Amino acid sequence: MPPPFTLLLTVYDGDQDEYLRDSFQSAVHQQTLRPDQVVLVQDGPVPPLLAGRLAELRATSPVETDLVVLERNRGLGPALDAGLRAARHDVIARMDADDIAMPHRFARQLPLIEAGYDLVGAGLLEFGTGLDDIVGQRTPPADPRDIARYATLHDPFNHPTVVYRRSAVEAAGGYGDLPLMEDYWLFVRMIGNGSRAVNLPEPLVYYRVGDGAYERRGGRALLRSELRLQRELRRGGFTSRSQYLRNVMLRGGYRLVPTWIRRPVYRSVVATYGARRNRAHGTALPAPAVRPFEEEARER
Repeated sequence: MPPPFTLLLTVYDGDQDEYLRDSFQSAVHQQTLRPDQVVLVQDGPVPPLLAGRLAELRATSPVETDLVVLERNRGLGPALDAGLRAARHDVIARMDADDIAMPHRFARQLPLIEAGYDLVGAGLLEFGTGLDDIVGQRTPPADPRDIARYATLHDPFNHPTVVYRRSAVEAAGGYGDLPLMEDYWLFVRMIGNGSRAVNLPEPLVYYRVGDGAYERRGGRALLRSELRLQRELRRGGFTSRSQYLRNVMLRGGYRLVPTWIRRPVYRSVVATYGARRNRAHGTALPAPAVRPFEEEARER
């Protein structure tokens, strides 16, 4: 039987109350396997409409729902760390406040946690104005070896789709505060720390992309976080010197190019990598792998 789990969802003043309602209902009310607890983290002050929606969701939730309120906006990483501390269960499912979970999402992912994985992600479908407006698909690498290789250049997980063990997250040091890159940095540390990780290539979440989605993947603020991330990856031994230089040039350059260039590059390279690898290797899930970064290091 799948283990009990907590759904962790953060909200800040830029979120829309209707999107939050739809996201919450899809991940709780409409799931074939419901979470046993929901932790909502309010990251700083929010408008009255959004505050009212949070109160309504707590009052009408079919499962225990707790609210953690941070007095000031601290950013996604610290907000998630605060939510982890409030969770009653070791197994945590992530969700964003404007995405939609497919009804069978948790029923597909929790058995893999029960089978021994510490970190389980999935594919997603990008949508625009509504679920009938699918504009893209992200298929992550499924095999643990491919995940380890991919992690030296890209985030191998779609963050809004992951389910993980809190104990594995805490053993890796938690999210920390690396703005806009906190999930990538956490997942690399988890894998390097021996966490058993896998992706379901099938889409299990609808991911909302607005007009500014590709603009947010660039700019000087993101470039600063990118360069800090690459220094941390190199300092931690997760990348070689040549990989570090490659990443600074490719990923750093990607943050600075105009949006009209960034969009097709992302669509043709990042979002389709997993699909190509999975077709080449098949999508059957192997037994949990141990310390794939060590295996990768031996191969280099």
